[in-house]
Amino acid sequence: MQRILIMIKLFQREPLWFKSLILFTLLISIILSSSIFSGNYYQGGSKAAAAIFFFAYGVKMRRNVKISILMFALAVVCLVLAVLAIW
Repeated sequence: MQRILIMIKLFQREPLWFKSLILFTLLISIILSSSIFSGNYYQGGSKAAAAIFFFAYGVKMRRNVKISILMFALAVVCLVLAVLAIW
């Protein structure tokens, strides 16, 4: 529980543009992946929003190389899945 509170405090200290980007991409990813939107373009958009989410955190955490590489790898995986969902 303490780690979650620390992460929330760290998130609150971020600039407004970063907070809005992260929250917007997270919400778009959740909304478009719901069963209401069953088209391939919606699923691809959801995965693309997740890729932007992971890429933003990869850039933010570039001081920790292992976590940054992991976030960039997740972003690439999400982009590949987004392209495959659209095809």
